Amino acid sequence: MKNRKAIFLVLALLWTLAASAQQQKPQPLTFWSEYAVKPGKEDEFMNLVKTIGEPVRDKLMAEGVVLAWGIDVPLLRGPSGVNRLIWYAVNDWSGVEKVQAGIQAQLAKIAAEEAKSGESGKKGQKSSMTTAQRVQEVFDASKTRDYLTRDLVFVAGHTMPPAGFLPYTRYFFSKAKAGKAGEFRDAWEKYNKPVIDKLVADGVILAYGLAIEELRTNPDFTHFTWYSANSMGAFDKLRDAFIADRERRSKEERDAIAALFNELTDADAIRIHVTRAIVFKLPTPK
Repeated sequence: MKNRKAIFLVLALLWTLAASAQQQKPQPLTFWSEYAVKPGKEDEFMNLVKTIGEPVRDKLMAEGVVLAWGIDVPLLRGPSGVNRLIWYAVNDWSGVEKVQAGIQAQLAKIAAEEAKSGESGKKGQKSSMTTAQRVQEVFDASKTRDYLTRDLVFVAGHTMPPAGFLPYTRYFFSKAKAGKAGEFRDAWEKYNKPVIDKLVADGVILAYGLAIEELRTNPDFTHFTWYSANSMGAFDKLRDAFIADRERRSKEERDAIAALFNELTDADAIRIHVTRAIVFKLPTPK
């Protein structure tokens, strides 16, 4: 797509944020919207994005409000029908407010323009479908769901992929037991973070984070780790790295780590998703 930006640009931005973490403790918010686009309506969905959300997010990105935004497609299909995920990242709640207000204003502007155009049409002429009607035709609104998440840990590497590249992202969902969220994070940072940091340093993982829902809406998980990479082969290396890390330890230590995570989390709640970006946008470097 003409408007696709190279992921290395956003990684440069994220790396700048990560480098100043000790002073500023950046914990960006991400707003996610899941959509169930009807079969054969994928192109029309993209046309709606270009009409409604893209102008707003692009404008606010140019103003420094939106850090990045994109559209992802899940690797696996499911009975829910959800097959598109639009997300945008901002620094704080005021950024969320500006994006949401901007989209509502854009919808109102479009509706007013379409109403004016319809009124000026020839008498008896069949009016074209409005944007609101197109929305109903393109996706199942009853399956749309929003999430607002915050990165507790946020790390980006400095190895840059080829220009125009679109990332794969792997999500590992965990559910900490009641009252154990703090201990879970401590254990994750002690035993998991060093393994992922090494993969970032080696250029295998481009960026990753440990996130929670800022607004708790889903009881199925409390935390998720996300990893962005330039190919799904990186996830093989991620798995191998964790296996190697555990195998180099004594049996007693391995058993203790396993027992710790079993004590802190609900193993039956673990879920893993993979998505591929079809749009990935970030500010134009100055």
